[in-house]
Amino acid sequence: MPVFKRGTTYQLRRRVPRRYHGVETRRTVWISLHTDSESLAQSKAIHAWEQLIEAWEARLAGRSSDADERYAAVQELASLRGYRYLQADRVSQLPLEELVERIEAIQGGGDVPDAVEAASLLGGVEKPEPTLEAALDLYWSLAREKVIGKSEDQIRRWRNPRIKAVRNFVSVIGNKPIAAITRDDMLDFRQHWLERIEAGEVTPNTANKDLIHLGDILKTVNRMKRLGITLPLGELSFREGEKRTRPPFSTKWIREKLLAPHALDGLNEEARALLLGMINTGYRPSEGAALTSDTIRLDHDVPHVSIEPAGRQLKTHYSRRIIPLAGVSLEAFRAFPNGFPRYRNSSATLSGAVNKFLRENALLETPEHSFYSIRHAFEDRMIAAGVDDRIRRDLFGHRLDRERYGKGASLEHLGRVVKDLAL
Repeated sequence: MPVFKRGTTYQLRRRVPRRYHGVETRRTVWISLHTDSESLAQSKAIHAWEQLIEAWEARLAGRSSDADERYAAVQELASLRGYRYLQADRVSQLPLEELVERIEAIQGGGDVPDAVEAASLLGGVEKPEPTLEAALDLYWSLAREKVIGKSEDQIRRWRNPRIKAVRNFVSVIGNKPIAAITRDDMLDFRQHWLERIEAGEVTPNTANKDLIHLGDILKTVNRMKRLGITLPLGELSFREGEKRTRPPFSTKWIREKLLAPHALDGLNEEARALLLGMINTGYRPSEGAALTSDTIRLDHDVPHVSIEPAGRQLKTHYSRRIIPLAGVSLEAFRAFPNGFPRYRNSSATLSGAVNKFLRENALLETPEHSFYSIRHAFEDRMIAAGVDDRIRRDLFGHRLDRERYGKGASLEHLGRVVKDLAL
């Protein structure tokens, strides 16, 4: 640092960088360091210069057209001057001595105080109200407990519908401050969805999901940021019709179509193995894709896979389970004992690839069938074989509609059940 001794005291003298010429009228700054020690002067000069840079940066930000940036800038500048930022109405209520102290602390060029400096010490910038898009940015950190344990792919699939909900609202109503969103705005947004439902473009379920995600974002930000806004939510959802479920493949179709020689040759090897693995396990596509060498256990007396929350979050705590391997599923895992790295973090890509292949190769039993229908077919075969309800739900990863007593069936027992109905 360029320090010079004037008399018995060291001073910092340095040119003002061109970047700050718009917020600093001086072209060279002289600052007394109040010491006759050169080593101490060097240390104090570094700190003094850093404070100048921070203040100049805050002044620059305070001239921004972005309300959030301006507010953050005046808060920072007030702190650098040794004061807490207060709104103008609170500044006006300060004792006269404190008010005068703030006024005298305002810096500027010559007799003209800097506008941003004045705003920072006298409360000249109103606290901005977050817009809906800004609320979404806040939501990710405020709701971070909801993604604990999720994999990258699960987080992406959790975030996307919320991003879509905000984008849809902004396209219809605009990016309003959340405190300015009215009941009429919400009803207009609902009307937008109603027209799409009537046109057959979407189902009521799709519209309701958008409204739910939007409401969750608004309520979370309002509560966690203590905004105290009365949100215009409630009585916006649409009545849903009969819930549509994917039909199961028939056993005949699986045997004669999906398992026909060379029927799946055009599908990439990992996707083909995951499809075959599902036939006799009924795992969810994401569960199969997440399996690794640690959870694929082929050297056990009863070869099996273990569905665990390793690097990802399970759908429910009932999803944690062990499924024996038999038939074509066992053979598929023998070919991939270490799992499926291509789809480990992208189960949506897996479903897309399999569904596209099945559709293009006439391997869907009806247009309503899909890759997921293989999971449903496994449960149907268990029902047809008279498998006990608890065993079915334990293998399938579903909740039991009664109290679970004991540990349930042994792995050996489950192995015999699966082997008897395996294809």
